[in-house]
Amino acid sequence: MSYRPDRELPPTAGLPLALADLRARPRQRLTDAAAAFINVPATQLECSGTASLIVALLALKELAPDRHEVVIPAYTCPLVPMAVQRAGLTSRLCDMATGRLDMDAQKLQSACSASTLAIIPTHLGGRVADVATAQAIARAEGAFVIEDAAQAFGARVNGQSVGTIGDIGFFSLAAGKGLSIYEGGLLVSRDDALRSQLVRASEAHVPRNRLWEMRRSMELAGYAALYGPRGLRWAYGDPLRRALRRGNLVAAASEDFGPTIPLHRVGAWRERVGASAITRLPAFVEHTTQQALRRLPRLQAIEGVHVYADHEGEQGTWPYFLVRLPDEATRDEALSRLWHAGLGVGRLFIHALPDYSYLDPMEGSDDVSVARHIAACTLTISNSPWIDDGTFEHVCAVIEALVVRRRAA
Repeated sequence: MSYRPDRELPPTAGLPLALADLRARPRQRLTDAAAAFINVPATQLECSGTASLIVALLALKELAPDRHEVVIPAYTCPLVPMAVQRAGLTSRLCDMATGRLDMDAQKLQSACSASTLAIIPTHLGGRVADVATAQAIARAEGAFVIEDAAQAFGARVNGQSVGTIGDIGFFSLAAGKGLSIYEGGLLVSRDDALRSQLVRASEAHVPRNRLWEMRRSMELAGYAALYGPRGLRWAYGDPLRRALRRGNLVAAASEDFGPTIPLHRVGAWRERVGASAITRLPAFVEHTTQQALRRLPRLQAIEGVHVYADHEGEQGTWPYFLVRLPDEATRDEALSRLWHAGLGVGRLFIHALPDYSYLDPMEGSDDVSVARHIAACTLTISNSPWIDDGTFEHVCAVIEALVVRRRAA
């Protein structure tokens, strides 16, 4: 199946916006609707998931001014250490557990000390992280737990929403997420005192900025118009292929982040758009989950391929399948055939965190071999409803043929 210039399938399963969302005046605010969806007393709206993390860190920094380190996974979004730095704190990396997307428990224990302010377990790609282990280690050191649920709005463990298990959690409402206002974030905490602290931190550090909000409003209108197989060719596909032709993989994965992280208030119009769209989110999450569970056995049947999936008690979301191939060469050959083709195949993060040239050196960078292996051997396959069964089978067949050929060589 070759590239079709009239169609570009999205790399993630994002909830499409409707024209009615753009002119809606919902009775319920987005923050209240989101709180009801994840069963918490309240949520706090910020201008991005990254901004939410910055606000959370600034709030905790006020509570524990003598602590300055934040322990983060060595395989995660580069915006996480950038947020830590923006908050005036220091990142300490922890390598990943073999076979999971969690931090290795023993290494996490070793990484924490009396200097640790917070641990950030991360629900990558909608998969559910082991927050309980992070909590136990944090409690022993007097530290906090911030759940990075940016990619997992709607995921649950034993019926409880992720993001609500640790001390603080945050979700992203960025482009391509399950719910999007182009850029946005939600902060949550079940602790009354911490919720008040988050509000105070936001009021102290997040200004109003009409220019930024005007820009985001125009981007949201463009997103609503172009988020579909035809419009994404212009907004996503053509820039992707230009970056791939230049060999700029970081740009191809949309990870070429600048040094500035905007902090500003979200305007009323974008909040209304989100409040209208969220009414369709539960059904969308259920539909994409059932689609993923129906397709998952096909991928798992390919010998030598590992698909990160749920464990007992976990009900993750499925924006895409994160698939680990037997080696880097096989993964790269699969991407050479699929990434440019508009079929919803791509990469999550190009590197483990120490290998991004624009990030400052971080403690723990000398022991991240598992994170580097994940970065070297994984690819993503979109779980968008626009990916029909024939397209999904074609992608699986390409991967299967490459794995079989490598095994026979």
